[in-house]
Formats: sequence, structure tokens, C-alpha cells
Amino acid sequence: MKITFMGAGSTVFAKNVLGDVMCTPALRESEIALYDIDPKRLEESYIMINSLNRNINESRAKVSKYLGVEQRKDALRGASFVVNAIQVGLYDPCTIIDFEVPKKYGLRQTIADSNGIGGIFRALRTIPVLKDFTDDMAEVCPDAYFLNYTNPMAQLAGWLGRYAPVKSVGLCHSVQGCTRGLLNGLGIPYTEPIREKIAGINHMGWLLEVEDNDGTDLYPEIRKRAAAVLEGDKEGKNDLVRYEYIRRLGYYCTESSEHNAEYNNFFIKANYPELIDRYNIPLDEYIRRCIHQIERWESDREKYLHDEVTHERTGEYASYIMEAITTDKPYKIGGNVINRGLIPNLHPDACVEVACLVNRNGIQPCYQGPLPTQLAAMNTLMINVHLLTIEAAVTGRKDAIYHAAMMDPHTSAELSIDDIIRMCDDLIEAHGDYLPKYH
Repeated sequence: MKITFMGAGSTVFAKNVLGDVMCTPALRESEIALYDIDPKRLEESYIMINSLNRNINESRAKVSKYLGVEQRKDALRGASFVVNAIQVGLYDPCTIIDFEVPKKYGLRQTIADSNGIGGIFRALRTIPVLKDFTDDMAEVCPDAYFLNYTNPMAQLAGWLGRYAPVKSVGLCHSVQGCTRGLLNGLGIPYTEPIREKIAGINHMGWLLEVEDNDGTDLYPEIRKRAAAVLEGDKEGKNDLVRYEYIRRLGYYCTESSEHNAEYNNFFIKANYPELIDRYNIPLDEYIRRCIHQIERWESDREKYLHDEVTHERTGEYASYIMEAITTDKPYKIGGNVINRGLIPNLHPDACVEVACLVNRNGIQPCYQGPLPTQLAAMNTLMINVHLLTIEAAVTGRKDAIYHAAMMDPHTSAELSIDDIIRMCDDLIEAHGDYLPKYH
């Protein structure tokens, strides 16, 4: 079996996913193909993965590397699974542009990698690359599964599910850690097995039901404790936006408060600057994280590039999906797929995040039923932007970019229509060749 990792220069993430593969008996003897367009980062990952293969896998896997567009088809040829972890434009210049241009118009962001204006432009520069990948896959590995980890998840998985000629699913960490993080944050014991039901969209999936191992509904205590945090001393508390969701909407959502602060028109408001302190909202947070990650990699590089590197299997979905399909050992994931009635009160073309059964038959999304109306309304605000962003990418129409930005709740709450259009034009110009030409 062949596993191809696109964006292998993401060395730490490649270690987690491919280390998991090597920790899985059914996958240990796989052929692993590493692909990137950066020769230095590719070489570093190649050294690290080979060290890992020796240290934890008795060199059972065969590891190869492929550089640049010229070798892309060879990297993909004959693959059973393709893992995608690319970042088009990287931190510098594109992430910086996504923050700094909107800031000139008074539009502040926290993460800007999934929704909002930053998510729109990250999608627009990434979808053309995914089209190149999946067109090649249709030629050289047409039966492979494309496992997408790249953000903005809903836009990319939404495009993949509707337009790509291969099987695909979008994978995100936020569903896996949602319930544990909520209970730990509120001081409620987390004891396996926990029964939970989560459905919605990526980064705004909703914890609809949660029971402990005795069948006790935990939501009454969750709501009580979340309200107490909001009404008490909030110093050092970092999940206040999601606690406010619980208080006002009745339910907790999957992705962090720093993400969700910019997904609506409630929290980051120029006319109400006190809300930033009230909810401990970290403006420009992703910029700080990127700088920290770059510095940390510089200090950790030697550790990863020498033989002491080791690994224990993580909870990342990728190896469990591969194992389930290969061995017919059933597994449940939270996957990002096209709706098609899975959540009846969301748009049928929306990318939704729902429970999926995985076995030899592949990845099979499960019917979830309608969401509470207020939660569906929150999701729809994001879905409108996702669908318009995908339309812009597919049609090449600049007005669809404008429409997506105009429908974004945070952007439209802060800026006039004229400034939204000017900001989009400035972003298009600043991104230059990282974007295709729009008409």
C-alpha cells in the first residue's frame, strides 16, 4: 500500500500522521511518498521520517521523496491514500497579508485561517492547487482517498466534495477534543465512555448531546458552571466566547473561542472595544502563533533530525481511517463532507461536519437530523460565505469574491460595502501570483 503526504515540509505534522502509520501493524510495511515544493523542508522531513522508520518500525516502511511540480505525479502514482497538509503562501507573505490589509480598514481578526476575510483568501489561493493535485490523482491513482487536513476546511472540503474527481474527506482535530476540553475547563470529571453527539460545520459543530458513562445528561451542570464563569472572575479564562454560546444559544461548539470570536458579529466590534477584554479575545493571535512555531522549529530541528526521534500513536484520524478501510475494522470519525440531507435544515451543498462510519466500504456519512433552529442559523451565516467563496474559485468571477466578503458577518458588521470592495481589491493585488486572475 502506498501513502502519499502532500506538504511533507510540515515536519511535525508529518511525524504525527506517518508515525501513527508506523505504529499500526496493518500499515507498517507501506510505501511512504513525501512531496513538497521546498527542497530544504522536504529533505528535513525525509531525514526525520527515515529516522522514525528505523527507531519504531524496524525500517519496514519504504520512504521516498519527490520535489516540485515535475515529480508530483510520480509521488501520487499508485497511492491508496493521499494526506494533504499544504499551506499555500505560508506565513510570509500570505498570512501577513491576510491580517495587515484588513487591518488598514479597521477590520481586526484573531486567527483568519478558516472563516472571515482571511479564510476567503486562503481558500482562493488553495483551491487551484487542490485542483492540480486531484486532477493528477484522477490520472495516476483514481481509487485513492484524499484526506484533507488543510484549512480553511469547510471551503476546501466543500470544493473537493462537489468538484474534485476523487474520493475525499476533510479532517479536523476540534471534534476529537471538544467534550474533554469542555468538561476539563469546567472542572467536571471526564470518565470514559462518554456518549456525545456532535454535528454542524467545521469549527462550528455543536455538542448536541453529552452523557456520562451512567447515562446522566451532563448539560444541566455544564450550563450552570459556564454561566458561573461568565458572571464571576474571568481573569485567565480563555473559553468565554464558547461559554457565551452555551448561555445564549444553549450549546457548546467544537472550535476554540479565539476562532469563534471572529465568526460572527457579536464580539469584535470597533464601537464596543470593551468586549475584547470582557471575553479575553486575542487579536492577531495567529500571527503570534506562527512566529512562535517558526522559532520553536529552529530550536527543535536538531532533535527531529537525529536518531533520538520516537513516537507513540496519536488520536489523529488518518491512520485509523486507513486501518479501517484496509482491515474492515469499523471506526467512527467526525468528517467534513457534502450535506445532501444529512442535516436537513442546512443547505444541501454545504460542507457539514458529521459522524461517519469507516470500514472496507469507505467513509460513510451518517444522517444527523435537523439542528436546533438557532444553531442552524449560526451555521448558515458561515455556509453562505463558504458557498460564495467556492463559486468564486470555480467561476473566476471577482464579484463572487465581493459577495462572499459582503456576507461575512464580522466583515459586514464593521465595514461599509464600498470599503469591503476596496479591501478585496487590495487583497487581490497584494496576493499577486498566489491567486489566479479574476474577471
